[in-house]
Amino acid sequence: MGKKLLRAVAASSALALGLGLAACGGDSGGGGSANDEPGEKGGTLQYLQSFLYESADPQRIYYGVQLAQWRRVLYRGLVAFPMDSDPEKATTPVPDLATDTGTVTDGGKTWAFTLKDGVKWEDGSDITCADVQYGTSRVFANDVIIGGPNYTLSYIDVKDYPGPYTATPEQQAEFEKAVSCSDDNKTVTFHFNKPWADFNQAAAGMMMVDPYKKSFDEGDRSKWKVLSNGPYKVEGGVWDKNKGATLVRNDQYDESTDTPDQLRKALPDKINWVVNGSDTAGELFNDRLIKDAGDDQYAITSARVTAQQLPKVQSGPVSERYVNVVSPFTDYLVMNHKKLTDPKVREALAVSLNATGYIKALGGELVAEPADSIVNPGTAGYKPNPAFEGISDGEGDPDAAQALLKEAGVKTPFPIKLSYPKTPTADKAMAVLQESWNKAGFDVTLDGQGDTYYDVIAQPDKDSDVMWAGWGSDWPSAMTVIPPLFDSRPNISKTTCGNDYGCYESDELNKILDEAANASNVEDQQAKMQEADAFLGKEYAYIPLDNQKFNWLYGSKVTGFTTTAASSSYPELGLIGVSQK
Repeated sequence: MGKKLLRAVAASSALALGLGLAACGGDSGGGGSANDEPGEKGGTLQYLQSFLYESADPQRIYYGVQLAQWRRVLYRGLVAFPMDSDPEKATTPVPDLATDTGTVTDGGKTWAFTLKDGVKWEDGSDITCADVQYGTSRVFANDVIIGGPNYTLSYIDVKDYPGPYTATPEQQAEFEKAVSCSDDNKTVTFHFNKPWADFNQAAAGMMMVDPYKKSFDEGDRSKWKVLSNGPYKVEGGVWDKNKGATLVRNDQYDESTDTPDQLRKALPDKINWVVNGSDTAGELFNDRLIKDAGDDQYAITSARVTAQQLPKVQSGPVSERYVNVVSPFTDYLVMNHKKLTDPKVREALAVSLNATGYIKALGGELVAEPADSIVNPGTAGYKPNPAFEGISDGEGDPDAAQALLKEAGVKTPFPIKLSYPKTPTADKAMAVLQESWNKAGFDVTLDGQGDTYYDVIAQPDKDSDVMWAGWGSDWPSAMTVIPPLFDSRPNISKTTCGNDYGCYESDELNKILDEAANASNVEDQQAKMQEADAFLGKEYAYIPLDNQKFNWLYGSKVTGFTTTAASSSYPELGLIGVSQK
């Protein structure tokens, strides 16, 4: 999920809260949940979106907010995450288009799903196994279907398959053995080359195995076309990248095939989805919500309240329309393991970290909370990393750090170059770390970077010693956190360290990750992920900084405003309506 929320947001996240850029999450930490007025069907909801999507094609969608919200309105999957206030329940898949959450055999290498009767596309045709099979096949055409998640490429038991557009009949036949359909075209069976214990979580969180109608497909020209199977459809059938669209009721959607209270109440008759991708759109949208006039009374927004706007929403009537929640995005520091080779030096950085001062510089408890693992608390199997107990919420211990540097036998002050995406807020936060580390025997140089930040810190020959980064899981599993960030095998090459920004390499860690990947059930997989995180903690391969928070505002005529772990702590569109009074 480094890309998943927004690449620009991932690049700046909590550090840029002065610009209103941040991430998503679980429990309410501030203004309460929302307007408690019971939701009713009818009316028009105004959705004010402050960034541009990259695609409307389900297999190409990778923004977390788009995945979560479009799952409620346009695209149903085999399974989905429910709209539950309990984070554990909200990250446990339930049936959607399928009759159950999957039948698992062969030690987790085979998964089968049977489609419900009566599920249809907006054109009235039935959704079939062949549609699921075809949608899954499109991801393999990664020269055409660009930008979406591609986990299936390394799991589905097929070799040298180029996707449906250029496959030979023999290649297509091999794929259709790996993703096979029953004679009645109702049951799809996925055959994997290794166990995929949390596959139904992946199917709920991503759209890589969503159905897609072959006759509707025009390859890259389908990028903005929408064929809905949800409660709404796009008026005119095409999403306008720069303007958005109007969503109206899909008359082919049958509520009896759904579980509205769990997955999508679909309360508004219409959703007027307005897109503005300008740099100032988020602040302007929230200024409008603060004023709460005209149609803005019926509005919600994708834009977080900025740090400058927070004082305006803390008191008076507007405070009743303000919500603060913990997000599923965690910020951390990663050490350059090509340069900081002594674990004692890395530990000295950890124990002298002024985490309290850092969060205060970001904007305080409304903006972030201390993190004690690189795995966010909203991720299934999360467990505090014992290495950072007492570090993650303290002011640092310079004396302990100096002792560690002495043990390491290094010359002090020890030079450190700290790289981060530069913003005014980031400059203040990093200055706090600089001050605390200098007291501990380091000599810290701050290295604020521009828009190409992640490209720079991925380079193997970078001169950074410590780097800031942010991450969130692609679905609520630590398998989408630790392996993408610290498994050197898929990350490191001669030209890049990939998402393993510190160029960390460990055969011992990779062995634990392989054991997790081959686990036949989620419980064993989670236990291995906890073991892997603890191992990284002992190595001080990273230092957790904060779990980001979101600050939301909504119009006074909006009902049922809430966020859930399933909505990535963005507005939960499946529950939100507008007052008819």
